[in-house]
Amino acid sequence: MDLGMIGLGRMGGSMARRLIRARHRVVGYAPRPESVRALVADGALGADSLAALAAQLPPPRHVWMMIPAGEAVDEALAGLRPHLSPGDLLVDGGNSNYRDSQRRGAELARAGVELVDAGVSGGIWGLDNGYGLMVGGTTEAVERLRPVLEALAPAPDRGWAHLGPLGAGHFAKMVHNGIEYGMMQALGEGFALLAAKEEFGYDLAHVAEAWRDGTVIRSWLMDLAAAALADNPSLEGLAAWVEDSGEGRWTAHEAIDLGVPAPVITQALFARFRSRLPRNFADRLIASLRAQFGGHAVQREPREE
Repeated sequence: MDLGMIGLGRMGGSMARRLIRARHRVVGYAPRPESVRALVADGALGADSLAALAAQLPPPRHVWMMIPAGEAVDEALAGLRPHLSPGDLLVDGGNSNYRDSQRRGAELARAGVELVDAGVSGGIWGLDNGYGLMVGGTTEAVERLRPVLEALAPAPDRGWAHLGPLGAGHFAKMVHNGIEYGMMQALGEGFALLAAKEEFGYDLAHVAEAWRDGTVIRSWLMDLAAAALADNPSLEGLAAWVEDSGEGRWTAHEAIDLGVPAPVITQALFARFRSRLPRNFADRLIASLRAQFGGHAVQREPREE
């Protein structure tokens, strides 16, 4: 199958390479020429513009975008739309908000172009292991993409699913990432508790390795924790700053709008916010209040010279 790929970062590039291995014809475009050259060296065709990418694809065209959510997607669509024809099919494989996907789909439909939203999980490891794919769109559009979806997934019959109409894929990926927040927070807190129990002198990498097989909490995240702790047991040199991509926030908003309790996901999101506060005002105010009502001692920050 011929497929255009827009966005050749770590994820998009590895996805394109998996498709090349499966003998699909891939035409790649990215703003950075070196990313295109690297993919061409692996067997793809390269394009130096969106127009050139569209020109190298036989109609009806199939184009997969792996672009950061937000304005970048709208900009790519604006640049690509003049070169598309009725019957062409676009896939947004980034972490777009599902409402944006629905809006974009309606706009493209007026030009006879169809949009499919595909939540993608697996990171750069997906090149060898396959990707988890959560797909939204019409049945006809998803069937057209089946050869690509089966090639990207861990196996043709598992690891991917058509979940519903346009928007369903990105909504499911949003919730998936919210769950991921909670799982990572639980792992972080659990290992912090082990590290604090000096009496037993735990080798954290050894514990993680033991938990990887046969236990209820075995998972890919546990595999990654074991690898990280084996490489750097004390996590020396790493700042306690945890970024969020936005999907945890969207998950919390949806939970509020739908009246669905999601305390673990929400607290995991707030923990990330807390990690980025060098001088936490709330904690300093609490310390001050304890001094006010109980005369409890407070610790003073060292003065800067």
